[in-house]
Parts: sequence; C-alpha cells; structure tokens
Amino acid sequence: MKNGGIFLYHFLAFMTMALWGVTFVSTKMLINAGLTPAQIFTIRFIIAYIGLWAICLVRGSRRLLSESWTHELIFLVLGITGGSMYFLTENTALANTQACNVSFIVCIAPLLTTILTLSIRKLLRNSFSEKLEDVRVGLPLIAGTVLALLGMGMVIFDGVGLNLSPKGDILAFLAALCWAVYSQFMGQMTDIYGTYFATRKVFFYGLLTIIPVLLMSDNSNLSAVRFSSPEVWGNLLFLAVMASLVCFVVWNRVMATIGNVTATNYVYLNPVFTLITAVIVLGESMTFASGLGSVMILGGVIIAGSRIPYNRHPKPKQI
Repeated sequence: MKNGGIFLYHFLAFMTMALWGVTFVSTKMLINAGLTPAQIFTIRFIIAYIGLWAICLVRGSRRLLSESWTHELIFLVLGITGGSMYFLTENTALANTQACNVSFIVCIAPLLTTILTLSIRKLLRNSFSEKLEDVRVGLPLIAGTVLALLGMGMVIFDGVGLNLSPKGDILAFLAALCWAVYSQFMGQMTDIYGTYFATRKVFFYGLLTIIPVLLMSDNSNLSAVRFSSPEVWGNLLFLAVMASLVCFVVWNRVMATIGNVTATNYVYLNPVFTLITAVIVLGESMTFASGLGSVMILGGVIIAGSRIPYNRHPKPKQI
C-alpha cells in the first residue's frame, strides 16, 4: 500500500480516538441523568445495529452466519470483549469514579495488547498467530510498561495509600483488558468478512450477552429519565451513531490494515481528549498525584510503542 493510503488510516485512527475520548464524558452525563451502564450500552448498540443492517441491506448483503461455528464462536468472544463486557465495565467505572480516571486507566490497553500479542505469537504457531503483528521485547517496551503501571497505581490510589475498594479504577482496568483481547481477533475477522458484516456480528453478540444483565437488574429508573431532554437524546445519538456505528466500522478497518498493535497504540490519545472535555463540560479536576500518575501512564505507553515495528499493510478488502 502506498504511503498516502497508510497515512489515511493513521489519520482515521487519530480521529476515532478523538471521538472515543469524548464518549467518557458523554456517558458520564447519561449516568448523571439516571441511566444505568447496561441501559446506555443497550440503547446505543440497538440504534447502531439497526443502522448497520440498513447499510448492509442497501449494499445487497443479507448474510446471517459466518463460514464456520469456530468463526461464530470468535464473533461471540468479540461481542463480549469489544461489546457487552467492555462497555459494562467501562460505564460502571464511570459511575464510580471520574471520567478522567477511567480514560487514563483504559489507555493501558495498548500495553496489554502488545503483551498479549507477544504471548500468542510465542505460544501458538499457526496461521492465526502469524497474522498478528511481529513485535519484539526491548528496553522501550519494558521501561514503558513499568512506568505506565506505576502511573496507574498513582491514579488508582490517588497518593493516599491502599484503598480497599477502588471499584471504578479496577473496572476500568478490566475494560482495558477486554479491549486487548478484542484487538487480537477483530482485524483478522474484518479481513475475512468485510467491515460491515464483522462489525454487525460483534454488535449482535454484544446485545445478546447484555440481556442477562438487564433481566437481573431493576429498570424502574427508566420512567424517571427525561428522554425528551436534549442532553439525554443528544448524547445517546452521539454514542450510537458516531461513537458506535461510524467509529467501530472505521476502527475495525484500521486494525485490519495497519495491524492490531499499531492501531491500539492510538488509545493513548484517549485521555487527552477526555481530560479537555471533562474539564470544560463536567468541571472535573485532578489532584497532583492523579495528574502525575496520568502523565506517567501516557509517557509509559508512548515509550512502549515508540519502537514497535509493523509490516502488515495488506490491501483493504471490501467494507
């Protein structure tokens, strides 16, 4: 692929992270308006799923199942790690801590993605592992990982010692781990099935696996939510159309083109956009310890990703 084409996908990755950085604040506003994390995920993904089906029908694609039950199982895993479990842990974290905290901790995902990719390539010797990016362990990766983990500790404990129930921050870490797992598979499934079909399958299994959570929850709060409020429907539409439908389609194509590790390294930009938006919209602030920890996380991720080569530039398939 020509350099211009590669630059375009890097630019799309940057813009996607800019929009996803704002979603932390948008979700926080919906939680403050009375919606639960599971309800927010379900509403935004139903809208996005309907939108994806409309696009597929216009394009003449009515396919329902993938080529094998193995691939269906992979899509189920993707629906959980990139859909229901990821957003449930992330949104619940937002209900228990500041949007800035969640965003900075979730940006540990590039390091987890790199470590997981290294492990899979080392342990598995098959066609799946060979399609993952070829990354090498070196001083930048080790130093960056240590610095980011120390920074995450600063953010979680906020410089005041051990907290016995740092619920929101731990949930944010689990969300990052989910995204790292999602990043191992999604690019390859997009290569095989095309962006729209693969993304639609992820949304379907994400919605399917959130149903038990909804059924076990008390949803009586919905009657008190003012859906006619511009703050509520505006944020829901932003999360559904821009952050889910558009950004997921673009991001899955980006991962399939420039590689899972290189693409995921752009996650470190998330906190920058979240911090700016949270300060302006929510009036959030950070303590010195949290601010220092956040800088350490960003610095660690940048250092860890600074020497990661990538050599995977296949021609994009149909989207």
